[in-house]
Amino acid sequence: MDYLDLICRRKALFTKDLSRLDTILQQTVSSSSFLVLGGAGSIGHAVVKEIFKRNPKKLYVVDISENNLVELVRDIRSSLGYIDGDFKTFALDIGSWQYDAFVEQSGTFDYVLNLSALKHVRSEKDVFTLMRMIEVNIFNTEKTIKQSIAQGAKKYFCVSTDKAANPVNMMGGSKKIMEMFAMRYSTQIDISMARFANVAFSDGSLLHGFNQRIQKRQPIVAPNDIKRYFITPQESGELCLLSCVFGGNRDIFFPKISEELHLITFSEIAIRFLKSRGYDAYFCNDETEARRLVDSLPKQGKWPYLLAASDTTGEKDFEEFFTDKETLDMDRFESLGVIKNSFVNNEGKLKHFESVIASIKGQTSFLKEEVVSLFHEMIPNFGHQEKGKYLDSKM
Repeated sequence: MDYLDLICRRKALFTKDLSRLDTILQQTVSSSSFLVLGGAGSIGHAVVKEIFKRNPKKLYVVDISENNLVELVRDIRSSLGYIDGDFKTFALDIGSWQYDAFVEQSGTFDYVLNLSALKHVRSEKDVFTLMRMIEVNIFNTEKTIKQSIAQGAKKYFCVSTDKAANPVNMMGGSKKIMEMFAMRYSTQIDISMARFANVAFSDGSLLHGFNQRIQKRQPIVAPNDIKRYFITPQESGELCLLSCVFGGNRDIFFPKISEELHLITFSEIAIRFLKSRGYDAYFCNDETEARRLVDSLPKQGKWPYLLAASDTTGEKDFEEFFTDKETLDMDRFESLGVIKNSFVNNEGKLKHFESVIASIKGQTSFLKEEVVSLFHEMIPNFGHQEKGKYLDSKM
């Protein structure tokens, strides 16, 4: 699949920076050991391949999905082959005792990269999934940072999101709070992060859903009022590795907005995607018409296509990678900006967050409103608005 063409780009974003830093990057990776958590998801998969192709001394990959790990190994063996170093994968839940035993028995790692996350805005639709998102995005991050410190790791990297900049949804809010927890330990270990644009065709994304709809002979639906920045899966891996290796303590990397990285609508990508599959988009008036026509239109070289307004909880009208209160370094890299953070003591807030979450966990019944209220306490000007409608209520 030609990702660049589908997202209306001519060239990759980080080519100049990678070329300039190639020798140092190659030497660093080939002389180091890596632990990649959440390494079989779309971003993790890309990160693992970027590390693997530079011949690391040791590369261990952990992911909760056994099937995705199998595909990761098959992909690597079929494209990159083998390395001299130690490469192993482990189907483990980071929150489990089995993972803790694995950490104790696997020796030390120079770099620990955490790509695991509940990343969907729709994950706040119920309080139970929301609480798991908090566990995965915040407390598992804290847990693995503390383990990295205890094991003597040189560097810890974790993925944030553009949605952490002035967050309006609970997912973005959870990543903002994750950043605060990470900074808590930055006096004990070097930590860097990255805020992303949307990764085109990543697992579970709307664009990935386009592939699924074609395979299952179902209509394609896209919002008609949202523009987003997109990077390719390979670029996501490059961004993480660059931040991990070259990021200073507390640095947050993000892709610079440029002529190449520009806003594009989901609907424009959908039309280009259908063209790449040999179909013209046929605009439908509603879901019923779209479902009805999917049996007949493909024979005519057309595919039913529905535009929908964004009216669900958690949708942000625009994207941003940083706020006007954050200090930036825009000169060090050609295609990357860096948020430079000083240590801020948020211990009181973090202990309060831990206390409230522990109290909620101890209850037999709890409400989403309790968690939303806590997020408002943690994040100044948190822009969350409950609309009573979520993405699962739409086709």
